[in-house]
Amino acid sequence: MINNDVENLKDVLEFHLMALSEDPELQLLLFGLFLSVYLVTVLGNLLIILIIIFDSNLHNPMYFFLSNLSLIDILFISTTIPKMIVGIKMHSRVISYAGCLTQMSLFLFFVCMDDMILNVMAYDRFVAICHPLHYTVLMNPQVCVILILLSFSVSVFDSQLHNLIALQDTCFRDVEIANFFCHPSQLLNLACTNTLSSNIVIYFIGVILGIFPVLGIILSYCKIVFSILKIPSSSGKYKAFSTCGSHLLVVCLFYGTGIGVYLGSAVSHSPRKNAVASLMYTAVSPMLNPFIYTLRNRDISNALKRFHSRFS
Repeated sequence: MINNDVENLKDVLEFHLMALSEDPELQLLLFGLFLSVYLVTVLGNLLIILIIIFDSNLHNPMYFFLSNLSLIDILFISTTIPKMIVGIKMHSRVISYAGCLTQMSLFLFFVCMDDMILNVMAYDRFVAICHPLHYTVLMNPQVCVILILLSFSVSVFDSQLHNLIALQDTCFRDVEIANFFCHPSQLLNLACTNTLSSNIVIYFIGVILGIFPVLGIILSYCKIVFSILKIPSSSGKYKAFSTCGSHLLVVCLFYGTGIGVYLGSAVSHSPRKNAVASLMYTAVSPMLNPFIYTLRNRDISNALKRFHSRFS
């Protein structure tokens, strides 16, 4: 319910996040469920990072980017799920104004980093399969670091641009955020001074950082498929497909859940259903990534066996 009285920023020191369920009997179940999801995500992605660090066979650009993706997934889920777990345990839905802006900025930063790194990984697979003779030159260590720094810079720009727009709002229509975390669209929709120029800037950045990366990945994989089809032997085709199969699954999971949430919010007018849908890309996607890479990637599977035998 939107309040009719405008609340000035000086009076709004905190916001109230939405609970996924008001049923007291479900609180313990939700607490255990999300704690388990969080621990599995952190430990799974941490294991991927440790395997890549300790196994010299994985010291190449593809797994350098994968280790960065795993680190981002750990930090990504840590921006939303721990706050929700604490809120369930303490029976509190309150988040401070500063905490809300911080959570929104971190959420945008890590989403954008995920987006950028998945694109960099697609480019890496494109170079490896379509230009194998030039791979070591085009993807040397300096280039890999530059690509990560570029991804970092774009993500900082995106998050801080939204932060600056949010800081311009001097009043809010309500303090109830219709999600379990400070989602940017939910927070900005509460602002009284939701100007047309701010919306244009937000949607423009969203198109650039949303549609263009997707088109880049699609173009890369079109060229990859055409190159693989030219390989005469079936074993060569299988080996080429296997090197990018895991990445393609992660891409489909990340963008599929994001698009699904967007379309779901457009169709459904239930805030709680939209909040549950948001869990798909804020929690489920980071949790499944380690399983996809350990089960679908032969190099990671073999490295995991060597890692286990070394420390067992």
